[in-house]
Amino acid sequence: MATRIRLQRHGRKSYAFYSIVIADSRAPRDGKFIEKIGTYNPNTNPATVDLNFDAALAWVLKGAQPSDTVRNILSREGVYMKKHLLGGVAKGAFGEAEADAKFEAWKNNKQSGLAALKAKEDETKKAEAKARLDAEKKINEAKAKALAEKKAAEEAAKVAAEAPAEEAAPAEEAPATEAAAE
Repeated sequence: MATRIRLQRHGRKSYAFYSIVIADSRAPRDGKFIEKIGTYNPNTNPATVDLNFDAALAWVLKGAQPSDTVRNILSREGVYMKKHLLGGVAKGAFGEAEADAKFEAWKNNKQSGLAALKAKEDETKKAEAKARLDAEKKINEAKAKALAEKKAAEEAAKVAAEAPAEEAAPAEEAPATEAAAE
């Protein structure tokens, strides 16, 4: 029986998530399977993988053939790196302890790279937020300046409208006083 490591689809329309399963190569995608070894959720950023590492390694060592996507997932999780190192142990190139040390070094290097990438992404988000805030402050300052100019213009127009009315009132009174003097 040829076994495959493949994805089994779950979830609603346009929001799929997958189980990583061991299945007979003749079984349909969402059909009968032998063992579930993990889950894969591509909807998160970065994609979330929950994998039973030991079971995946055991099945890969038994000869189960993964699909392309699952091969990428297993490679990213280090299953193929561990298989490669165990092959070196079997050939006598180095001991099991040295293989474990190399695997841990690889895993730590990968984790530090991911942490650096996440830190860079967080820094980029902070810079973008600061840029948006600065742009919003400039816009608000421009609006406040325009509003102040508008209020000043309205005040000046109001003062100008009141001034001629005051000048016109004494001029009308003057002829009246002249008429009273006559």
